[in-house]
Amino acid sequence: MVRIGTRRSVLALWQANFVKARLETLWPKLRVEIVEVVTTGDRIVDRPLAAIGGKALFVKEIEDKLLSGQVDLAVHSMKDVPASLPEGLSLICTLEREDPTDAFVARDPSATPNIRSLPAGARLGTGSVRRACQLMSLRPDLVMVPIRGNVDTRLRKLEQGDLHGLILATAGLERLGLSGRITQRLDPEQCLPAVGQGAMALEGRMEDDKTRELVEGLGHRDSADCVAAERAFLSRMEGGCHVPVAALAKLEAGELWLRGLVGEPDGSRMIFASKRMPREMAQALGLAVAREVLEMGGEEVLASARGRLAGD
Repeated sequence: MVRIGTRRSVLALWQANFVKARLETLWPKLRVEIVEVVTTGDRIVDRPLAAIGGKALFVKEIEDKLLSGQVDLAVHSMKDVPASLPEGLSLICTLEREDPTDAFVARDPSATPNIRSLPAGARLGTGSVRRACQLMSLRPDLVMVPIRGNVDTRLRKLEQGDLHGLILATAGLERLGLSGRITQRLDPEQCLPAVGQGAMALEGRMEDDKTRELVEGLGHRDSADCVAAERAFLSRMEGGCHVPVAALAKLEAGELWLRGLVGEPDGSRMIFASKRMPREMAQALGLAVAREVLEMGGEEVLASARGRLAGD
């Protein structure tokens, strides 16, 4: 039997059940059980993630159950997985990535078919400093409204509140059958995605060879190589949820192309860099792009963020 630990959100349960179905197809005699876990990130929804500890709060309790042996496998949205994992745990495989872009969901799509058509001073809901930074750089007049909660909760707030629109992950909307709510898929040139966005991660105990063998067939090499480069970039930037950090890798003719970003939360400064390397050098590529971003001023941005945190 394999016990899958997951958050209780509709999207997280969709992802866990997707993996369950894939495993049962691969191994018809295998029993797979879903274990729902309420995480700190799910319990505290009235404060920004950066103020309560970052995205790691969506995975910590599940990782605790992995380490204690209460579950055998965790299914995460890759973008929620911190750059470093607890001792004894590892990412077993990366599933095939879906659309990594961010999506603009307008309250009135006929009046505002894209971000540029929003009226001056329009209010956009997002819980991400990365999204806010890039959209404020594109449209400094926009008002970013912190918003937390599951996808359905955020959509309900859009309908009932005074927001002109939301920014959500395209892949999450598609997985829930809500692609019809997407008004505009944001080009990465407008809004570079979060590291690993659109991919699902399977995490397990390092010594658990049995579970590893069961799930390895679900992995997707191209997606794994792209995500590995992005996560190497993230690990070097050490930005967490307090600093806008973004990266996207693409595989082109056997080479990985990676673009990385760090910026000020208000969008007043954004530093980009990009490089290409053979796919076998995914880790080196991520570190090389991070090094260039840091040398171009990224270190100052990170130092400024550390200063703000110390003053809070």
